[in-house]
Amino acid sequence: MGKGEDSDKITINVGGTRHETYKSTLRTLPGTRLAWLADPDAQSNFDFDGKSNEFFFDRHPGIFSYVLNYYRTGKLHCPADICGPLFEEELTYWGIDETDVEPCCWMTYRQHRDAEEALDIFESPEPGGGAGGEEPEEEGGREMALQRLGMDDRPPGAAGAAGGGGCCRNWQPKMWALFEDPYSSKAARVVAFASLFFILVSITTFCLETHEAFNIDVNVTETLVVGNTTTILLTHKVETEPILTYIEGVCVLWFTLEFLVRIICCPDKLLFIKNLLNIIDFVAILPFYLEVGLSGLSSKAARDVLGFLRVVRFVRILRIFKLTRHFVGLRVLGHTLRASTNEFLLLIIFLALGVLIFATMIYYAERIGAKTSDPRGSDHTHFKNIPIGFWWAVVTMTTLGYGDMYPKTWSGMVVGALCALAGVLTIAMPVPVIVNNFGMYYSLAMAKQKLPKKKKKHIPRPAPLDSPTYCKSEENSPHNSTQSDTCPLAVEE
Repeated sequence: MGKGEDSDKITINVGGTRHETYKSTLRTLPGTRLAWLADPDAQSNFDFDGKSNEFFFDRHPGIFSYVLNYYRTGKLHCPADICGPLFEEELTYWGIDETDVEPCCWMTYRQHRDAEEALDIFESPEPGGGAGGEEPEEEGGREMALQRLGMDDRPPGAAGAAGGGGCCRNWQPKMWALFEDPYSSKAARVVAFASLFFILVSITTFCLETHEAFNIDVNVTETLVVGNTTTILLTHKVETEPILTYIEGVCVLWFTLEFLVRIICCPDKLLFIKNLLNIIDFVAILPFYLEVGLSGLSSKAARDVLGFLRVVRFVRILRIFKLTRHFVGLRVLGHTLRASTNEFLLLIIFLALGVLIFATMIYYAERIGAKTSDPRGSDHTHFKNIPIGFWWAVVTMTTLGYGDMYPKTWSGMVVGALCALAGVLTIAMPVPVIVNNFGMYYSLAMAKQKLPKKKKKHIPRPAPLDSPTYCKSEENSPHNSTQSDTCPLAVEE
């Protein structure tokens, strides 16, 4: 190697680990921090040790190996043993765009962001948190949240302390935590157990109302006046045992009290109304009061509305979704279903294609060898037409096999066997993805519960402008002229 090439060498010390490369290698990515080291005035702009003839950076040495390898090979890979946010921070410091990460490592690089979003989902609904359970990132945002809920414990005369508002600002956050967060106090756990008890009693009552032992046959006499003629009609109807009605009334009173306290004490009324669980609470409570109010009326319109409300009693079963406030597993299931929407759509598409194909095949396969006396070929088979075959294909592909429809010919049996095998393969493909989503959300939810809460997060002080870690001269720095617009380093500087 010639002397000219030797002079092109450069030594970089990152966190105590020395790396040697060529300036021409660093120039492959212009506008980045390492590319500035190849400039003639780099020694005055960076921390340069004249004795050892090397540049020093107080950064992560392990990640720098991947960064320097990106300059050498043009391929940026993500280490599997390093946390994603740390790798992202190092890329930002060295001025490398995250979209340059290779496709084979992109999912590994993005995994930490998905985990952070999932952790925010399972954040406990603390009174001091944000609307969605997220903690304010900045201290100012946290103070505003505390002031909004009246939980700022600083003296009234202190700067930035919450103003007046009387005792309302004191008991409102406590009542909200009492009914919303079962883990906030022992009293909140008692309220949570009481709510769970009434939910189970209400669902049990709803199921017992349909049993014959709790239904009473009642003869009702109605007087019908038409002109000058009075007719007495004797009608027969079925009523529920009064004891079940009284039990349901007690449960509804508890749900009403709980709903009113939560809506009065909630920090954000608009978000409370938009919450699906709160809508379910209201829809499950309203029919009972309408039924009680219309039960004393004798008009035909009132009876029609009352009959409709009795049919709509099934909405009370939606109270089972209230258990998601107390059981993390149910919340994990809900978020898994939401995150697996694409897989469910893919499963439905696969099933729809299979049903259409095999219903058509079984229809024509059963008509092979039909008798001449049966021109339609439908006397010896259950498959009279293709739409009827849809039901058989669905039952067969999902491996239920009710046995109400089955092929009777050898050709139909072959088609049935193929349909069963195709159904097993169709369901087996998207299901593992859904199972993996559930495992990921469940592990994150458990980690969020076991994670200790810090009262105050430590934020390191930023390095001074004249620190050797950063460029020493802002005006003479080469990044003013060569920095790329899309590089994250430009935003940082």
